[in-house]
Amino acid sequence: MTDIIQVLPDSVANQIAAGEVIQRPASVVKELVENAIDAGAIDIQVIIKDGGKTIIQVIDDGCGMTETDARMAFERHATSKISGANDLFSIKSMGFRGEALASIAAIAEVEVKTKIHNHEIGTFLSVSGSQVTKQEPISTQSGTNILVKNLFYNVPARRKFLKTNATEFRHIMLQFQRVALAYPEIGFSLIHNKSEILRLHKVTLRKRISHIFGKSIDQQLLPLYNETDLATISGFIGNPDAAKKTSGNQYFFVNNRFIKHSYFHKAVMKGYERILSPQYYPFYILFLNVDPETIDINIHPTKTEVKFEDERALFQILHAAVKRTLGKYNIVPSLEFDDEGSVDIPPPPNSGAEVKIPEVEVNPDFNPFSQTKDQIKKPPAGWEQLYHAFENDVPESKNTESPENTMASSGIEPKEAEGMNNNLIQVKYKYIFTPVKSGVMIIDQKRAHERILFEKFLHAQQQEQGFAQHSLFPQTVSLDPMYYNILTEIQDDLNQMGFDIRAFGENTIVIQAVPADFSHFDPEETLLNALQEYQDTQQMNFGAARERIALSMAKTYSIDYGRELTNQEMRELIDQLFACEVPNYAPDGNPVISIIAMDEIEKRMTKPN
Repeated sequence: MTDIIQVLPDSVANQIAAGEVIQRPASVVKELVENAIDAGAIDIQVIIKDGGKTIIQVIDDGCGMTETDARMAFERHATSKISGANDLFSIKSMGFRGEALASIAAIAEVEVKTKIHNHEIGTFLSVSGSQVTKQEPISTQSGTNILVKNLFYNVPARRKFLKTNATEFRHIMLQFQRVALAYPEIGFSLIHNKSEILRLHKVTLRKRISHIFGKSIDQQLLPLYNETDLATISGFIGNPDAAKKTSGNQYFFVNNRFIKHSYFHKAVMKGYERILSPQYYPFYILFLNVDPETIDINIHPTKTEVKFEDERALFQILHAAVKRTLGKYNIVPSLEFDDEGSVDIPPPPNSGAEVKIPEVEVNPDFNPFSQTKDQIKKPPAGWEQLYHAFENDVPESKNTESPENTMASSGIEPKEAEGMNNNLIQVKYKYIFTPVKSGVMIIDQKRAHERILFEKFLHAQQQEQGFAQHSLFPQTVSLDPMYYNILTEIQDDLNQMGFDIRAFGENTIVIQAVPADFSHFDPEETLLNALQEYQDTQQMNFGAARERIALSMAKTYSIDYGRELTNQEMRELIDQLFACEVPNYAPDGNPVISIIAMDEIEKRMTKPN
């Protein structure tokens, strides 16, 4: 038998590594900017063309590289950050594996200009498909200038899965913002298609946050600081008034490295208990400084997942720090006493005065199990009506529409409609219960409304006839660069749905009209929530941008959990739901309707043998 095991060529191995490290243009930006930070740069410029598909260029004023180092940097696992296995548990730099440049060079054309400070001559290096095509001395400025062209040019299967230029640039913006927040002492600039998107000067963290998210956020920031033996936690959390219905502006950094950590997120959310509705997300940017030996950042190629030695203790510290900060700024509700409920405490008696023991009157004949006529609590009048629907197999219907018509497209048998809409009960301000012939139907009120609005907005887009409510006083809104980029992409579709939004200076817009049905909502908050929802749904399997826009708007305008509905509102909601093309599921795929069969109910109520 012939040998079949063979060692892969370096070029193939690098392409495999690139599949883990370089997922899209934003991954290249992240790796190159982190290298610039490790090189000690104090000013970093990022230049992008066509969402990073054509050109990604990062220019820094860091330490630069020698001729030999420039060549070695593109070898796989070549790094200046570690020299032994033990170094993996004391990582203080951003990059350390030595895979980034080798991976990038395997799937793109790369040019490097670099020079060490105080050296007269620098080095030019050209690499394509892992092969060095040219290296020569060159006159260049101190630092490093890396140009990445034609990403995935030799891996067409990967390139075709890239999204639109606007979508890829949003990913770049997200990575850029994360690094810029972690290093406010470094100046950054971002240019896309020859247009300057952001220029960030060296400032404090608070000013850096304002520059990225808009000046209005500054008034909502609450500084947080807590120092313990395990960790030092610092940063800012948002006033509950600034919380939004969508996630997105929540950032954790460990030793200045951005991470995702759902467990720590729960600690922050727990700190906002009782002062923030569960469906709202607070703004926070928190930095955890810990001993590098107590964490493992080498568990994922992108290094956004980190293992901690004592997560439970850090959870408690983080939760306590958030609660303390909210209390310090009088955000947490405090006990209040009015004059009528105050307790009159007499002054202490004079020295030598006789102190009497207080007396308590007790009825020795009191029997808690003996009830008088006045003690018997009567049920509210008409309580029997609550269960009337369940006593009759086929209650009388008051619907003017035929049940078969309203249920035809739902996937539910027409016989289930018997008794619907007559006996509706809202449970936990979240679900609507109604009896049907085979049992009990449960409807999720928020998801039902999302389905109704989703189809309504889609229809408005297709017909290009969204009804707008113009305002006497148009509202001017300053957007952060990411939201402004999203808006320019979907502005025409929003206008078709009833908005009238126009550009007004740098990253600033004017909202002149909103959809007529929702004119009572705050225009700025509504638009920001819609843009955030659109960003959050970019990973979902929606073929057209219009569907994502309609979904974003539906989630923004739909009724929240916790809202009490009248019987009339519940009836209208159900009628509109079953008039939809797909009433069974919300636009994001979650179920809207569920039926508990009578057999299941009787099974649960049967006495066990």
